[in-house]
Amino acid sequence: MTAPGLVAALATGCSAALLVPVAPRFGSPAQPLATPASSDWLRRWRPLWVLLAGVAAAVFVGGGAGLAAAPAAAGATWWVIERAEPVQVRRDREQARRDLPHVVGLLADALRSGRPPDAALAVVADALPGSAAARLAPLVPRLRLGLDREQVWADLSADPALGPLGRALGRAHRTGAPVVPAVERLADELASSARAEVEDRARAVGVKAAVPLGLCLLPSFVLVGIVPVVAGLLSSLGL
Repeated sequence: MTAPGLVAALATGCSAALLVPVAPRFGSPAQPLATPASSDWLRRWRPLWVLLAGVAAAVFVGGGAGLAAAPAAAGATWWVIERAEPVQVRRDREQARRDLPHVVGLLADALRSGRPPDAALAVVADALPGSAAARLAPLVPRLRLGLDREQVWADLSADPALGPLGRALGRAHRTGAPVVPAVERLADELASSARAEVEDRARAVGVKAAVPLGLCLLPSFVLVGIVPVVAGLLSSLGL
């Protein structure tokens, strides 16, 4: 294979690597639960993908250059798979993000009743089991042990799903502002955002449904409405 072809192949591989979603990096207290390798098909069959990539590079490049390119392609494939975010982790993060408005609303109610933040978080984690609760549960013992709350809220802020809650609590802690109004404002903002997102999705459904409906109805309209008229005109003209 020529040098430009090899460069093109490498560029294609790099572009594919950049398209793979990367697992987010954040603090360990807010890190989601580990995902077993058996639940991720990409990692479960990683030796097969690595072998196929090496064989494909050897066949595609050919000759001695192919033998040299095969280990590089296999290593690049291993790195890309390692770099990819597991599907279950991404679903866990999306589920926690969807649960965030409910979590913040319940937390505001718990704080309004006079509970301290650690007890309020414990109530929320018990009342709303799921991805968000699994991320909040490790914070409760840290708060009860008297660790620095600013650091705890900073770790929560680094969470890609519950970051808004951590930033609101951390801002209230730094400024000395009451926690309840800050959480209530965040609950209102998240509720408004959730409603707007649902409305946008509903409008998108109508737009996406117009194309298949048009493809289904247009041929029927042509056959039922236009073809008989054209056939009648042609017959009346004696054609």
